[in-house]
Amino acid sequence: MKRLIIIALVLSSAFQHAFSQELYVFTEPASNMPTKSIGVRLTNEGMFNNPGFVSRTIPEVMFGFNKNLMMHAQAFLSDMDGKYRLEGGSLYGKYRFLSIDEVQSHFRAAAFGRISTSKRPTYTRDINLEGDNSGVQGGFIFTQLLHKLALSATLGYAHAFKDHDRQVPGMPGPNNMFSYSLSSGYLVLPFIYKNYKEPNVNVYFEMLGKTDPGSGQSYLDLAPAVQVILNSTTRIDLGYRFQATGNMTDRYTKNMYLVRAEFNFFNALK
Repeated sequence: MKRLIIIALVLSSAFQHAFSQELYVFTEPASNMPTKSIGVRLTNEGMFNNPGFVSRTIPEVMFGFNKNLMMHAQAFLSDMDGKYRLEGGSLYGKYRFLSIDEVQSHFRAAAFGRISTSKRPTYTRDINLEGDNSGVQGGFIFTQLLHKLALSATLGYAHAFKDHDRQVPGMPGPNNMFSYSLSSGYLVLPFIYKNYKEPNVNVYFEMLGKTDPGSGQSYLDLAPAVQVILNSTTRIDLGYRFQATGNMTDRYTKNMYLVRAEFNFFNALK
C-alpha cells in the first residue's frame, strides 16, 4: 500500500510538472491549481514611463477548492502617488466549465470574474483592476495544450466604478474596456521527465491588448518571459511587457517588468 501511495504521488507530480507551460506570467490559464491546495505569491512590477521609475508590490493568496473552482485574493501597494502605501485589493474567481483530455494534450475553457477597489486618483483612460482602478471584470479563457506547447486566449470586459472625488480635473475618466490576449508557453527543460525534483524551465510569449469602446483608443503589448519551477512547488517568473502599437496615452503598465515568487502547498485545505 505504501508503495502504491508513493507511485501515485510521483505520477501526480509528473502530471502537474508536464503541464507547467500553462502557468503564464501575465495572464491566467483556463486550467486550475490542484484541488485543496493553497498558493502564496509575491509580485513586484516596475514601470519606467511615469516619467520616472515607480513600482508596485502585489501579495496574493490563491485557493484551489476543487478541480473546477479557484479564487485569488490580492492586495496592492505602490509608490505611484508619492510614498509607498496600500492602494487597495481585489478578489478573482475562475470556474472551469469544459475539459477535453487526450494523450499529451488537453483543452480547457473557463469563465472568470474580478472585483477590485483602489484609492488611487484617476489619471489615465486605461482600466487596470490590479491597483489603478476600482471596478468589475468578467470574461472567458480558452487553453490548448499540445505536448510541450500551450496556447491560451482570453477575452474580457471591465467596467470602472465612478468616483468623482478621485477624478483629476482635465484627465480622462475610464468607463468600460475590452481586453484580449493570446499567450504561448513552451517547456524547455527537462527534455525527459525523471523525477519531481528536477527544475522546470518554461519560456513564454504573450500579446496583451485593450480597446476603449467609447473613444476607440487601443493598444497591443508584447510580453516575453521566462519561468523556473523548483520541486514542483516553487515558481519564479521574470517578464517584461512593452507597447508594440496603439494610441492610448498615459498608461501605467506600459514598459513594465514583472518579477514573481510563488509557493504552493498541496492538500492544505481539508
